[in-house]
Amino acid sequence: MKRFIVLTLVVCLSLCAAFAVAQGSEKEKTAITAAKKWLSLTDSGNYKRSWMDSAGYFRNAITEERWFQTLTAVRTPLGKLISREVKSAVYESSLPGVPDGEYVVIQFETSFENKKSAIETVTPMLEKDGKWRVSGYYIK
Repeated sequence: MKRFIVLTLVVCLSLCAAFAVAQGSEKEKTAITAAKKWLSLTDSGNYKRSWMDSAGYFRNAITEERWFQTLTAVRTPLGKLISREVKSAVYESSLPGVPDGEYVVIQFETSFENKKSAIETVTPMLEKDGKWRVSGYYIK
């Protein structure tokens, strides 16, 4: 009987862990899709629209005009996108310098015509309306 209880407990814990991982990976997949959609705006030079489609937190941190100026200075010299692959995606509920919430920190290995190797870090956050929107972007 003891063995049955232990076995049942192990199975239940395993199922709970698998469910938690599946939920996390589903959130990561949805956030990656949102990040790729947002990145396509920057790739096409539609910087103003990328600002409009970003998270409220992002729009409060940088003006539309400043965002346009920054991306024009940083992205335009890189040239056209050649390739972009997800390197990592990590779900986080707490990040330094931002309110607690639901975030996915995504790193992309990216190649542009004038920069063969770059790392783009895109951080979508889950907003109150249930949509993932980009709250941070960094390119190295």
